[in-house]
Amino acid sequence: MTPAQKNALLDSLALPVLAAPMFIVSGPELVIAQCKAGIVGSFPALNARPAAALDEWLTQIETELVAERKLHPTRKIAPYAVNQIVHSSNARLEEDMATCVAHRVPIVITSLRAPDEVVKHVHGYGGVVFHDVISVRHAQRALEAGVDGLILVCAGAGGHAGTLSPFALVPEVRRFFDGPIMLSGAIASGSSILAAQAAGADLAYMGTRFIATREARAQAEYKDMLVEASAADIVYTSLFTGVHGNYIKQSIVRAGLDPDNLPVGDKRTMNFGSGDITEAKAWRDIWGAGQGIGQISNVPSTAELVSQLASEYHAARSRLSLLQA
Repeated sequence: MTPAQKNALLDSLALPVLAAPMFIVSGPELVIAQCKAGIVGSFPALNARPAAALDEWLTQIETELVAERKLHPTRKIAPYAVNQIVHSSNARLEEDMATCVAHRVPIVITSLRAPDEVVKHVHGYGGVVFHDVISVRHAQRALEAGVDGLILVCAGAGGHAGTLSPFALVPEVRRFFDGPIMLSGAIASGSSILAAQAAGADLAYMGTRFIATREARAQAEYKDMLVEASAADIVYTSLFTGVHGNYIKQSIVRAGLDPDNLPVGDKRTMNFGSGDITEAKAWRDIWGAGQGIGQISNVPSTAELVSQLASEYHAARSRLSLLQA
C-alpha cells in the first residue's frame, strides 16, 4: 500500500476503526451502517449464502454507499471490505474471489493462510489486501505474499485470536513494517481506539462491540449475553474449529459442555464444531466474543455506537493533552 493510498484511507474515516468481519453476524445492513458512520465495514464472503448472493450483497452495499456519498458529499463515508478464508476447507474461495474482482472490492481481508493468489487478483484491479496474523512469523510470511497491511490479532480478541500482548507484537512488527497496522484485542471503547494508535497501530480492529448493535445479524439471546457477561466469562479453546479462539462461557454451558474441561480441537479438520463431541457449531451455537465484553452495556444502533466511540476517543485525546501540558 502506497503512502498515498494509506493517507486516502485514513482521510476517508470519521474514526480510525475497521469493523471486523464476523461469521453469521455481519450482513449488508451492518456494513452499510458502519460505512455511513465513517468506519470501514466488513463481512465474510461466506456469510452470503448461497454463493450467488455475494454478488447481490456487494451490489446492495455499493449502491447505497454511492447514493449516500451523493446525498452527503462532505460527510466521511468509509470504504467496505470483504473477508476471504484462505484455507482448503473453503470450497468457495475461487468463485467468491471472482465476484470480488468483478466488483473491484476496495479492501479484501484474508485469514488463516498466506494469501499469495488473492493478492495477485486484488492488486490486479488496484485493491488492497489486509491479512490477519497472530505472530511475527505469520506477519513476515504475509508480507512475502505481498499484502498491503497487517491485522495483528492479539490476546483478548473475539473469535480466532492469538496470545501475545499488543505491547509485544506491535513494536516487533514495526521493526520491519511501516505500512498500515490494524490492532485487535479487547478494544471496545473510544479510549481503547486511541490506545491502539499510541501503541503504534493505524486503526483499531473492532468486532465484539458491533455484535451488540441493532443492525447485527445476531440472535437476541447472543446480544443479551454480551450485555450481561464480563471478561471472566471468556474461554480460549481450539475445540470448536480446530483453531484457538475466544468464546462466551455461557454459550458453551448451554450447549451441554464443561467450559473448564474442553478437549483440544483438530486444526487439520477445521470441523467448525461438528463431530462426536457435540452437535453445537461454532458461531451458530457457540458464540465468540473478546475480553472487552465487560464494557458492553447496551444494544444501540451502529450510528449511535460510533458517535459514542467518537466522543470517548476525543475525550481521551483531551485528557492526554492535559497530561502533556
